[in-house]
Amino acid sequence: MPSEHSSSHQNLSCYTDIRKRACQIAVRFPTPDFFRDFSDAVSLSEKTFQTDPIVVRLYAFVAEKLENDFGHGLEHAVKVTRDAGALTLIEGKAAGCYSDDFINRRLVISQSAGLLHDIKRKEKNHAVKGAEYAGILLKNYPFSPDEAEDICQAIQNHEAFKTPLEISTPQGLLVSDCLYDADKFRWGPDNFTGTVWDMVSFSQTPLSEFVAFYPKAMQGLAKIRDTFRTRTGKKYGPQFIDTGLAIGEELYKVITSEFVRFI
Repeated sequence: MPSEHSSSHQNLSCYTDIRKRACQIAVRFPTPDFFRDFSDAVSLSEKTFQTDPIVVRLYAFVAEKLENDFGHGLEHAVKVTRDAGALTLIEGKAAGCYSDDFINRRLVISQSAGLLHDIKRKEKNHAVKGAEYAGILLKNYPFSPDEAEDICQAIQNHEAFKTPLEISTPQGLLVSDCLYDADKFRWGPDNFTGTVWDMVSFSQTPLSEFVAFYPKAMQGLAKIRDTFRTRTGKKYGPQFIDTGLAIGEELYKVITSEFVRFI
């Protein structure tokens, strides 16, 4: 008869196979339209991410602080950063009242917020704690007080289902809303190809508990669909969520049939 320890280990090791099945399901779905329709903005955001001195320096700092095993580590931060930058370019230009230089500076500010938004992810009230931490850290970076405040407010405002801070300037709101939407894009396919499995690996959640919580988690995922804040996010964000839901629904059937012996 297997020991309780070996049984527990077996129940956790099955997540490797479940993750593979999730990726097999996800790859059948098309890339979200956002990346096709705004390929220029995505490319420019990527270039800025790789070459801007402030962003490069901040990335090096964050790379030493974030742990990927919690599902909101460096890989997550990089994706959020790149999409927040692209959204800032799109929304900034659509506003029709900003110069190119101003928008490009906002791009750097949004990417800085993206890199730092989960810096305190493992702590209670991580958005507030992260904003406080960023406020201290950014004193060592070439940001004006107003720019640093915009970054901190965006970090504090990135959580779902919480009343956001009221931001008094349109340029501050731009950064905040773009960060939020980029973060919530990750609740789509990324949720089932990476985030969920890193989280359960960290928490050592038995599959039986994972399956019991699954329907409630899917309900929460569905609610994100109506929370996007920018015009672009409201148009393209729901597709990310719908794809995530479709992957999740198919995966649930796989888990409860192919992996039932672990439940």
